[in-house]
Amino acid sequence: MKRRLRAVCQALILTSALFPLGCAIPHVPSRTIYEDPVNYVRLEIDDTVLPEWPPGHHTHPIIITAEQVARILKGMLVQDDQIWIQKWIQDEAPLVPAFTKDEVVLLAPRIAEAFVAAKYNERVTFYLSQPQTSVKRVITSGGLYVNGRELHIILGNWQIVYGIPTYGMIYDRRYPMRPTVAKGFNLFFEPADAVIKQRSSLWDTILANTKDELVVDMGLVERSVAAVMPQKGL
Repeated sequence: MKRRLRAVCQALILTSALFPLGCAIPHVPSRTIYEDPVNYVRLEIDDTVLPEWPPGHHTHPIIITAEQVARILKGMLVQDDQIWIQKWIQDEAPLVPAFTKDEVVLLAPRIAEAFVAAKYNERVTFYLSQPQTSVKRVITSGGLYVNGRELHIILGNWQIVYGIPTYGMIYDRRYPMRPTVAKGFNLFFEPADAVIKQRSSLWDTILANTKDELVVDMGLVERSVAAVMPQKGL
C-alpha cells in the first residue's frame, strides 16, 4: 500500500513537472559520448548553472581516470527502502552494489572521457537498459558533476522495470536523472567517511531526492585507495 501511494504521488509530481499545462515537451540539449542500442553516456546542459554566476559553475572539464571512476562506481551501494514494520518483522535489507562488474567496465572509461569533454554548465549522464520483452526493460540511470573536490552523483533509477507506453512520450531515455517511479531505495558509499552530508530542502524530501544523491570527497576516496594498496618492495 505504501509503495502504491508513493507511486501515485510520484507520478503526479513527475507529470506536472514534465508536462506543464499549455507547454510543449521540454528538450534537454545533449552531446553523445557513447551510445549503443540499449545504453548511453551523454553530456547534458544543466539549466541550474548561470553563466553570470561563476561560483556556481561546475569544475569541468576535469581529468578523472577510468580507474578512479571505476573505484567510485564500485563504492556505490544500494539498500531497499523499508518501513518500520518491515524492519521489525524482517531483517534489515542488505547493502548491494549499485552496478555490476560489466556495468562498471562499460561506464568507467566513457564517464572519464565525458568529464574531459564536459563544459562548466554540463552534467555527465548515463543510461543502462536490459530489454525484457518488446515493451519492457530494466533500467538504471543517473548523472554526475564535479564542484571543486566534490563529486555529485545522482541515481535517478536503479533496476526499475519500465513499461514502454502504447502512446505518449517515452521519457526514461530522454530524462536519465529523473525517476520513472517512486524511489524504493537508499544510496550509500564506501568508504562512508568520504561522503559529504548535504542539507535537504522540503521539495527534495517530497521528491525523495535525499535518497538517491551522494556527494563524495574525491580527495578522501583517493587517499583511502592509496592506504590499502600494497607498497612496492614489501
